Amino acid sequence: MPSLQTALPPELANNVIRLYRECLRRAKYIGSKNYNTELVVGMVRQQFRSHMHETDPEKIQKLKDDAARGLINHILYESERLSGRKFSKS
Repeated sequence: MPSLQTALPPELANNVIRLYRECLRRAKYIGSKNYNTELVVGMVRQQFRSHMHETDPEKIQKLKDDAARGLINHILYESERLSGRKFSKS
């Protein structure tokens, strides 16, 4: 099995790796707040591992978009929590 680095173009692989690392950072942060770090980090790792050998560019982009959306939502949530202001219209 080829590794992620050799199976995808370098710019795509680098973006996925950066996205994975940021997801892990956020998972560790969320887990430390709720005292379930291993569970949350394990969920992130499992999701990335289950799609590790995906080769369809459209599906890869969708998965990346979903992960980025999750990060953005968490960043907005934390910003609202810390500032006391609502940024979303919900």
